[in-house]
Amino acid sequence: MNRDQLEHAIRSACDISGDNEVYIFGSQAILGQYPNADNKLTRSIEVDAYPKNKPETVDKIDGALGENSPFHHTHGFYVHGVSIETASLPEGWKDRTKKVQDYMDQNKIGWCIEAHDLAASKLMAYREKDIRFVRTLIVENLINLEVLRKRLQMTDTEFKVKERALHWVDNVS
Repeated sequence: MNRDQLEHAIRSACDISGDNEVYIFGSQAILGQYPNADNKLTRSIEVDAYPKNKPETVDKIDGALGENSPFHHTHGFYVHGVSIETASLPEGWKDRTKKVQDYMDQNKIGWCIEAHDLAASKLMAYREKDIRFVRTLIVENLINLEVLRKRLQMTDTEFKVKERALHWVDNVS
């Protein structure tokens, strides 16, 4: 995926939801802060989107733009309409999002999760693909381990889940 495709996903999610703002919080949110991110970070063909002002329309996004939809078959990527509550994000994450406006329509905005918040969320999920993603962020010097550690501590989640993530960070530093 590239930045133009992300902007297309934002525009399409806004059109389908009837909302002019969506949160982007999966791995492709990295394109909000790093438009030219390494392809190791942008290989996913899925954009996770959640309507900011019309959350009740999230299923419309998934239905019209989701996996195996005509949109997916036409464009080679898809938009997964999913609740933001599925992600474990650090306190204050909304204030740190990165604004992405579609060049074709400046009124349609994607609020992409900031890189450290995204890494914290990925470490809370702790799937192999998420660990690889965070490791790449570190190797590419796109995140700072001390900031990541603070963001993990700011995440409201189960103690064992948070401890596992903090332990992982301690072991890579």
